[in-house]
Amino acid sequence: KPQRLERHMVSNDPDFETKAADVIGLYLNPPAHAAVFCVDEKTAIQALERKDRMLPLSPGRAESHGFEYKRNGTLSLFAAFNTATGEVLGKTASRHTSEQFVAFLTDVVASQPKRREIHVICDNVSSQKTQRVVEFLTAHRNVRLHFTPTYSSWLNQVENWFSRIQPDVIGGVFTSVKDLDRKLMRYIREHNQNPKPIKWKYDDPSRRICPVPSQ
Repeated sequence: KPQRLERHMVSNDPDFETKAADVIGLYLNPPAHAAVFCVDEKTAIQALERKDRMLPLSPGRAESHGFEYKRNGTLSLFAAFNTATGEVLGKTASRHTSEQFVAFLTDVVASQPKRREIHVICDNVSSQKTQRVVEFLTAHRNVRLHFTPTYSSWLNQVENWFSRIQPDVIGGVFTSVKDLDRKLMRYIREHNQNPKPIKWKYDDPSRRICPVPSQ
């Protein structure tokens, strides 16, 4: 099938190995009595209302969506995946800003016993390194952020969960932003009824993951 095309992204982060080892270490050997969350946001989720009904997947036929649709606005979804339990904390917002990120971190902290050590794995977007975030971390000494290397979202376990919510919810039909919000939150509640942690493993521990040197 020569028409098939796959894409890849190579990290040019000079600290790739150090950051990757830090994140993977939290998966394989988390600190005792601490909570580890993988956090990210899925931005600009469109509330699309399609003119024609969706034709579901069936033997010999792919799922089909109508060509015409109406845009009813967008929503961002913040999600925190608990690596020990597989449970997800979620919160929607009209925008993804540093203020919204800190508000979500506050919810994550509130979900845990007071003074429990909390490790948060997230990516390197600028909204997560602002003065507002620094102030939050200063006020919450029990919270520590761990950043994945550049172009390495695959190291963040919440991305695995996002890959499931895409076909299960986001590809649906929504009459409004409020309808989109309701369906996203319902999906999270249903997921948490039978959560499963991700079994993280590395097939060949003798091989080291090294970044490609920048040209």
